[in-house]
Amino acid sequence: MIQLQPRHAMALFTALTLTVVPALAQTGEKIAKAGNAAGAPACVTCHGASGQGLPTAGFPRLAGLNAAYFLRQLQSFHDATRVNPIMAPIVQQLSAADRQALAAYYAGLAVTNNDGESPADPKSLIAGEALAQRGDWNNGVPACAQCHGRKGLGVGAAFPQIAGQHPTYIVSQLQAWRTGMRKNDPLGLMHGIALKLSAADIDAVAAYYGSLDAAPSTKRSVKP
Repeated sequence: MIQLQPRHAMALFTALTLTVVPALAQTGEKIAKAGNAAGAPACVTCHGASGQGLPTAGFPRLAGLNAAYFLRQLQSFHDATRVNPIMAPIVQQLSAADRQALAAYYAGLAVTNNDGESPADPKSLIAGEALAQRGDWNNGVPACAQCHGRKGLGVGAAFPQIAGQHPTYIVSQLQAWRTGMRKNDPLGLMHGIALKLSAADIDAVAAYYGSLDAAPSTKRSVKP
């Protein structure tokens, strides 16, 4: 067996990545826009032509999500550790290769800000920011920023970007963590946190993260 030096191994890995990921993304784009032969519908129907989601219907932004995180969510819908009546049957019609292709495609899409949405109530933003950045240690609630980053842009494959995600979707997921309909969190972390949040807390933190820049390079004010 040929032993590669570290620098040669890295060069080979980079070359393979540059070759494989674009091909996967192209396949993912076809499924996202037209579905597949197994009967899975086009993802754009619910998540929008550019993966930015449909906030009024509660469908989340997928564009720019970490590929490994995205893939794990599809697997969770498949094995029912994340329960959703819409996604469950769709994922059953996606092969493992289809899921990888979709993850690669959506990870490569540009993220845009939610310009034009109604501004959140200032009091909700203040309360949400306090929970997000400092937590509520009297009730055992850590700061969201400890896992999702100070600006809510996500950390690795375990903690997704929530900055700029639609508030309606954030609320629905916190409720799903609370009830156990979603239980694919590391060490049960989100379930425990959601149980300690009031309905007002959930609305506030969702409003705060929904007001943040999803694309940090785009300059705009998040204040109402």
